[in-house]
Amino acid sequence: MSGAQQVDYAVVIPTTGRDSLGAVLAALDSGSGPAPREVVVADDRPRPGPPLALPATGLATRTVRSGGRGPAAARNAGWRHAEAEWIVFLDDDVVPGPQWREQLAVDLDVPLEVAGCQAAISVPLPSTRRPTDWERGTAGLADAWWITADMAYRREVLAATGGFDEEFRRAFREDADLALRVQSTGRRLVTGSRTTEHPVRAAGFCASVRAQAGNADNAIMRRKHGNRWRQRIGEGPGRLQQHAATTAAGLTALIAACTGWRTTAKVSAAGWLVLTAEFALRRILPGPRTPAELARMAVTSVLIPPAACWHRLRGEWRNGRSRPRKPAAVLFDRDDTLIHDVPYNGDPSQVRPKRGARAALDRLRVNGVPLGVVSNQSGVARGLLGEDDLAAVNAEVQRQLGPFDTWQCCVHGEDDGCGCRKPAPGLVKRAAAELGAPPEECVVVGDTGADVAAAVAAGARAVLVPTERTKPDEITEALVVADVAPTIEVAVARLLGRSR
Repeated sequence: MSGAQQVDYAVVIPTTGRDSLGAVLAALDSGSGPAPREVVVADDRPRPGPPLALPATGLATRTVRSGGRGPAAARNAGWRHAEAEWIVFLDDDVVPGPQWREQLAVDLDVPLEVAGCQAAISVPLPSTRRPTDWERGTAGLADAWWITADMAYRREVLAATGGFDEEFRRAFREDADLALRVQSTGRRLVTGSRTTEHPVRAAGFCASVRAQAGNADNAIMRRKHGNRWRQRIGEGPGRLQQHAATTAAGLTALIAACTGWRTTAKVSAAGWLVLTAEFALRRILPGPRTPAELARMAVTSVLIPPAACWHRLRGEWRNGRSRPRKPAAVLFDRDDTLIHDVPYNGDPSQVRPKRGARAALDRLRVNGVPLGVVSNQSGVARGLLGEDDLAAVNAEVQRQLGPFDTWQCCVHGEDDGCGCRKPAPGLVKRAAAELGAPPEECVVVGDTGADVAAAVAAGARAVLVPTERTKPDEITEALVVADVAPTIEVAVARLLGRSR
């Protein structure tokens, strides 16, 4: 059997319960070629309801809930539950082709430097008339780069990057953001041979106006990837500048008319009319020009420019307010900060992550912040566990919580006089040096006064996340020299400027 036929993959499908989900599963089941290890359906309905109605198939299918937090969070919930080497993301409104499974096996038989592989997307358009503006917009998916309508990633790559950034709450830009972050690691993305059909969904009269909310996500892309992010994902410059000019002309005309500046009002109104007419004609001429389409284009061409500007300003304001500089690295204590404390644990089966730890770590990963662990493990010096046991437990922590960029563990006893055991600064300094980060730009997150003292001694910032074993005087002292957060998720949100 060839390597292409031995591919180990799972399929993740985020959904809000649309009827089209059944067609996706049926197409997956009916195709030839190696079946997925499992299909994970991420139920992203905002309120719990009756179980999703899934068609009976021969596929190993299970459902996980993601809480209605958007497609990025739903995909993350799906791939974190899957264990296959490759994770293939499909939208719930696509239709894989009849040879999809065979073609996928070939597509994923690639060198290790290839991190992901996109399908060829086809969008069926009407053959008896010209496509509408909405249909042409959907057809643009056929030329888009790295969209998750059908996109496969190595699971190890998703773990290393934190997966999708859940700051993107809509089905927009979250896939491009992930692709840019993956490529920044030096791994390649390629297009495969498999074909997936993406039908055009029905859209309401003002669907194109509502779509302008994506301009707020464009502000996130600019913040994370710089001003040239559009070129890096294969897009043109967009129309925001033209929309800004149109909106400015309209506002000027309105204000001038209200204040008696008639000449200014007339000139500005004429400018607004010309710009709006040009935009409307650009959308009308390629289309079917039916009365309904003409009415839709006339109304929405007036509404889109101010809507686009409003959402972009909203996004820029949200991204710019009180956002501190990202830390150069965040170093975590292990026991009772990342995982529940089991004294002198040498058994990987007893590793249980603390609630919210994985989500907090992945928020840092998606923002490109290096991560490390700094942990006292005196059980080795006491003879209660061996270094191999410690390594096995750390490997299990990494398996459940994702990769860390450095591990620094002190295996000495309290009376050994080493310079690494917290509250001494050695572990923090070693971690910072390995990451190439100045200690004063690092943050240490832990649950004891020793964690805070080690950070302060090394010149780093500290955040105390108290637990039941944290002493009251440690909290009192930390309030003077460090930050105190109720949970690890709140601590990370503050570090990224998303919470007070």
